[in-house]
Amino acid sequence: MAPPRQGLIFPAPSPSKKRMSDTVVSLTSSAAPAAIRQDIRHDWTLAEIQAIHDMPLLDLVHRAGVVHRAHNDPADIQRAALLSIKTGGCPEDCAYCPQSAHHKGANLPRERLMPVEAVLKEAAAAKANGAHRFCMGAAWRKPKDGPDFDAVLEMVRGVRGLGMEACVTLGMLTQAQAQRLAEAGLTSYNHNLDTGPEFYGDIISTRTYDDRLQTLEHVREAGIGVCCGGIVGMGERVRDRAEMLLVLANHAPHPESVPINALVAVEGTPLEDRPPIDPLDLVRMCATARIVMPRARVRLSAGRKSLTREAQILCFLAGANSIFYGERLLTTANNEADADAELLRDIGVPVPEVTLAAAE
Repeated sequence: MAPPRQGLIFPAPSPSKKRMSDTVVSLTSSAAPAAIRQDIRHDWTLAEIQAIHDMPLLDLVHRAGVVHRAHNDPADIQRAALLSIKTGGCPEDCAYCPQSAHHKGANLPRERLMPVEAVLKEAAAAKANGAHRFCMGAAWRKPKDGPDFDAVLEMVRGVRGLGMEACVTLGMLTQAQAQRLAEAGLTSYNHNLDTGPEFYGDIISTRTYDDRLQTLEHVREAGIGVCCGGIVGMGERVRDRAEMLLVLANHAPHPESVPINALVAVEGTPLEDRPPIDPLDLVRMCATARIVMPRARVRLSAGRKSLTREAQILCFLAGANSIFYGERLLTTANNEADADAELLRDIGVPVPEVTLAAAE
């Protein structure tokens, strides 16, 4: 397999909102010491990233917290809702995914694309329940031009019309498809690398690493924000995790958001017997991602349901500033919205009263 094109320089996306200045910190925090403040870099080495990851945990969390407060408001924790708009039957063979048609033992029913009206009802309910962003996932290798793709464009326009950020994950895109999504108002496109390039072949064989990077290039060229991260707990080494962060951190600009997922081992998939990861592994990944990509939204994503409140708070201290908000993530369970709202309020993050609106 060809090595990843780590030198790709993508044009900056059209910003959806003004970012904080490097010099702005929370009104409730002290200014970061100059010795720890970091400029935005795109020339990281693998040795540097692995050394950061392997720092003593308390030192790592402190350093990440200082970098986070130098570039972001720590009280700004984004809440994103995620909906599977087309489930199952995916031709890809991702070892972790129950939506793959290759994993018959997962027994996940194949469903057609949801109607636009049903998706927008879900989006409106998510907004009423406190979500800022609405993410839509379709289990495709790549979308085909035609009625289904046109429907997705209508969903994007509808979500944006609700005053929410819109994100989709549809598989590989052509440049023309990325441009049409941009014209519909798409805020961000999710296309994860999953892991580092060396371990990647152990997890998926139906799509190359370069295929993923090519889609990210199309997204950037269309002016759409990039949402790109990976999964820990699949049997990879720390080096593999560092390699994934290296690819992301050396792209210019950095991804707009970086989801950090813990494997949810689903029965019937090749990874069903993988043991749960140590929650501190997630803390380390959040902290390392924050240090090497200071302004990205580091999203604490799949696997969060298994974390205690204390472990989640440690991730926030380490620089995580986004969560998936709602009871399901595509096909796996997630924390309940009212419990999340309570947690955020308990750590001093302003959250409006959750209405727990239903989509029907």
